[in-house]
Amino acid sequence: MTGFGKATRTLDNKKITVEVRSLNSKQLDLSLKLPGKYRSLEYEIRTLAAKGIVRGKAEISVLVETTAVESSATVNREMFAAYYRQIVEAQQAAGITENGNLTEIIMRMPDVVSQEVATISEEEHTAILACVEDAIAEFDAFRVQEGAVLIADLLARVDLIEGYKVAVEPYEQSRIETIRTRINDNLAKLAATPDNNRFEQELIFYLEKLDITEEKVRLTNHCNYFRATAGEEEQVGRKLGFIAQEMGREINTMGSKANNAEIQILVVKMKDELEKIKEQVLNIL
Repeated sequence: MTGFGKATRTLDNKKITVEVRSLNSKQLDLSLKLPGKYRSLEYEIRTLAAKGIVRGKAEISVLVETTAVESSATVNREMFAAYYRQIVEAQQAAGITENGNLTEIIMRMPDVVSQEVATISEEEHTAILACVEDAIAEFDAFRVQEGAVLIADLLARVDLIEGYKVAVEPYEQSRIETIRTRINDNLAKLAATPDNNRFEQELIFYLEKLDITEEKVRLTNHCNYFRATAGEEEQVGRKLGFIAQEMGREINTMGSKANNAEIQILVVKMKDELEKIKEQVLNIL
């Protein structure tokens, strides 16, 4: 969801610049920087952003630079002249000969300067919204390019997890033989002689609890589903996050059943790759 886009458009006497940037967030959290004159466009810009950005802590900045001298302020000349006459007459009546900065004083008087309500032309309205769309399109292209790199990295880490899972297999049978030998040695130290048939039944029951075949099968299915989902085109970030959680469940169960140092080491490596996957998935829309 991180990204950046910028677009510019030029009218006869104005240059419009729009920048869009975004960081990770579970929902769309949009802030808009817009000159006061163009506040009437806020709703339309937010609508465009909601369609194009979808999710993320986003900021849209709109800058309109004027290349010609413009002013919406007008001076009421009759009011200025009236104030001037009255002030001069009052000074003369009071015997004051120094005028000081009379012009500045009069300009601050009520109704001398009036501010016209700024209006946005249809051409300017259209140009600003088009510039916003261009910036969002560039922003989206940035995210697509970054997403392709992230997906490739995620799939490589899924391959590593499956590789570690395969590396567990040689230790499974030796682990069972080690457990069997250890139990037999402990029983040999006892004075009592157990029933061999019952002993074998209990041993099989105990070893079945340590069997991780089911976890390996489910982990393989989750990895395959992760790859298939990553190949989809639209908004797979949350779904990949859910699949990664399920992968974690199987890896944790394998670790709890390991009862073997080598298997535990491989489980830790799988967890390490999975944590990196979970972090990267947050960057995917």
